[in-house]
Amino acid sequence: MHPEVTSDKRGKCPKCGMELVEKENHQHAVVEEPKTDQSVFKRNSENGKVTFGGKTVRYDLYVKDTIVNFTGKKRRAIAINGKLQAPTLYFTEGDTAEIYLHNMLKENTGLHWHGVILPNEHDGVPYLTTKPVKPGETHLYKFRVSQNGTYWYHSHEALQEQIGMNGILVFNKREGDPKPSYNAEIPVLLGDWSDEDPMQIARRLHMANTDWYAIKKNAVQSYWEAIKSGNFGTKALNEWKRMEAMDVSDVYYDKFLINGLPSSDYSNLKAGDKVRLRVANGGSSTYFWLNYGGGKIKVVGNDGNDVVPVEVDRLIIGVSETYDIEVTIPENKSFEFRSTSEDRVGHASLWLGSGEKVEAPNLPRLLLFEGMKMMNGMMEMSGNMKPMNMTMSNQMMDMNEVMYPELPESQRKMTMKHMNEMMGVKTKEADHSKATSGASAAGHESHSGMDMKENKTIKRLSYNLLKSPEKTVLPDENVRALKFTLEGNMNHYLWTLDNKTVTETDKILVKKGEVLRITMYNNSMMRHPMHLHGHDFRLINSKGEYSPLKNVVDIMPMETTTIEFVANQDGDWFFHCHILYHMMAGMGRIFSYENSKPNPQLPDKKLAWKNFLKDNRMVSSMAMLDIASNKVHAETMTMFGPRWANLNEFHSNWDFDHFEGNVKVGRFLGKFQWALPYAGFRIQKNHEIMERQMAEDMGMEFHGKKTWFGQQKASKDKYAFMVGLQYLLPMLITADASVDHNGKVLLELSREDIPISRRIRGNFSLNSDGEFSTGLRYIVRKWFSFSGNYDNEMGWGAGITLTY
Repeated sequence: MHPEVTSDKRGKCPKCGMELVEKENHQHAVVEEPKTDQSVFKRNSENGKVTFGGKTVRYDLYVKDTIVNFTGKKRRAIAINGKLQAPTLYFTEGDTAEIYLHNMLKENTGLHWHGVILPNEHDGVPYLTTKPVKPGETHLYKFRVSQNGTYWYHSHEALQEQIGMNGILVFNKREGDPKPSYNAEIPVLLGDWSDEDPMQIARRLHMANTDWYAIKKNAVQSYWEAIKSGNFGTKALNEWKRMEAMDVSDVYYDKFLINGLPSSDYSNLKAGDKVRLRVANGGSSTYFWLNYGGGKIKVVGNDGNDVVPVEVDRLIIGVSETYDIEVTIPENKSFEFRSTSEDRVGHASLWLGSGEKVEAPNLPRLLLFEGMKMMNGMMEMSGNMKPMNMTMSNQMMDMNEVMYPELPESQRKMTMKHMNEMMGVKTKEADHSKATSGASAAGHESHSGMDMKENKTIKRLSYNLLKSPEKTVLPDENVRALKFTLEGNMNHYLWTLDNKTVTETDKILVKKGEVLRITMYNNSMMRHPMHLHGHDFRLINSKGEYSPLKNVVDIMPMETTTIEFVANQDGDWFFHCHILYHMMAGMGRIFSYENSKPNPQLPDKKLAWKNFLKDNRMVSSMAMLDIASNKVHAETMTMFGPRWANLNEFHSNWDFDHFEGNVKVGRFLGKFQWALPYAGFRIQKNHEIMERQMAEDMGMEFHGKKTWFGQQKASKDKYAFMVGLQYLLPMLITADASVDHNGKVLLELSREDIPISRRIRGNFSLNSDGEFSTGLRYIVRKWFSFSGNYDNEMGWGAGITLTY
């Protein structure tokens, strides 16, 4: 029993689970949380029932549209209290938070309190935990603050997070609790900004129409670039295994931001000042490398939880993670704290101090063909990752080291050698054992190579370096094990757990009091920051009983990660990848507590669930129109959710007496979506069809051209119903086999967007009717290209191509 715990309602003790006993005097006692109890159980499940003392702190947040201009182009953003970066909200552990959201938009909105343990109805996920805040409405979020540390908040409504709607939460420790002293504490909110509408970004990703992003990032990896750099074989093998070009980020961003700006200054700091940076990665899909021009950075907290301080040269912060970082101003100059996007396309700066500017170490552009070599070695022809003879976890090895130019070649080769050894591939590389690698040094914990200029070790942070200052061990009884495989593909941007999106699976029922132990294996080529709402979990690492508490875990490709937590909440809780566009594609699950009390904000649970799933069943379309001197060619494709598709194609000469059109509806199969069985119809008109119809009407035998299969090329009818199968072959060639209602078989092989050079794309198509076409296009803008083609039935032509 825990007599120090009191409540104004019936319920269970948050520490031991026993029923609370009614006191005789019925008085409401104010009880402080025990200072000595730092266990994982200290954060109660019925937050708002147990009284911690403290005061009520109120904030009013006014949400409205605004205009920003980062690139010379005016674009819509969402401001809170007049600024792109929402205000930092300060509370003290034990306070009651009252946050009023005033929606002045013309659309629904809402706020999620990331990492905060609070009543389910205030978690802020529209239709899952909280009703959406409609235009003109004011909504109250109210909860007891039972934590201390750095957290943040953001919209969970559609794609609003991409254009604003985020800010930092600071939960200070209670008065009297031990805490370090700093000369300054600075909230640092990282962000990524695109001038493109977020819905258009999602559409392009879903339709694999992201060529323009690679051009803007100078990351195309064309055949010309492969030949120039001696990597033709690497490029060919990459496409033989049906893989797209190497990249570490899906989206091109125009600017990267710190506190809503590309650069900002804190000039009131002087030599010797110790500064705490409360860093939250509010980017929608960008990981950031963090480093400091004034020397090492000391990590003192992660995801709101204290850790035993550890000094590193740099760290990578996953999407939605928070880190508390301590830096010192070494002398009276201005030192750069820099956040560099993982793809190293750009960075944002925070300048600390005044005087001469001292930049943080620059991170040069990635060696993408080296990453492609690594990817080729990791992937089987089946699309799965190769089995490994050891388990990778907790960022202990940064496989991307092979792409870091700042590391010596010997170091990069050593990393590649370790990767090959783990996959059982024999190598002939020389012995570079004297070089330090992320896999070999210090128990797989600490290092990330050597700095070429200074010839010193660069120490990076890995999860194995994070240690809780207190034991976090959970009970061994009543443990329930769950396993998930993280999977996905870039063909149509499908991201799943066990090849199922959140729309394709049931909620996971949870019993209060059980310990959930979740093991995740990343079988994709992208890293995934998995976030659990409303709970802290233990990340099982090398620190054993002192494994750290987190609410987000970054899982790198081929890594296996285990987390565990006590099920001590109520209601439905979202567990999802926090890359915004992965989440919107359906990468998540719902943990649903059995026998939960009704959520007063969502009285109609079935309707709420239906509305929640709508976002993950979005409809996306693309279109292409090729207008040439010899013909016109048009294609459209529409995806209905993650699997169903409609494909339409039409081409004709300018007299419109020789044309063909196809309409297909099908469902992509498998986790890689290489196969598309379909049904549809075809309409054709050409001289051979007319000649065959005339001959048959006159009772004459028709002797026309034959197909590869010995059938008449000319169809019997102008209209034909068909069934067929599309399948993606090696070298990214699409095979399409169909049979129509007359029994005619058609086989077509084609490929679009062959990367000849940075802006030149090739294409070809040939079929069993003996038809052949090929072409080139030069990409001028994301929607406009100059093009030329040859068609064996329509001759040579040149014109323009429009894409959407």
